Amino acid sequence: MKEFKYVIKDKDGMHARPAGLFVKEASLYPCTVSICRGDKEVDAKRILGIMGLGIKSGEEITIKVEGEKEEEAMEALRKFLEENL
Repeated sequence: MKEFKYVIKDKDGMHARPAGLFVKEASLYPCTVSICRGDKEVDAKRILGIMGLGIKSGEEITIKVEGEKEEEAMEALRKFLEENL
């Protein structure tokens, strides 16, 4: 399992549009991808789970990736967050 932390910089937080794009990116990989905020962890391939976290600007999230192509997925998702959030 690989994981990394990221602080959301977008002033609107992780709202519907970037959350949908994140789900699309995460779904490209066969591994399990999850997002954690505080003590809550959700499947990053499900937009309702992500939206349920209510991630706001300045909050730290943890992305966990496990399984086939986890290294590739982790780098792609890190790049996505840096470019979009």
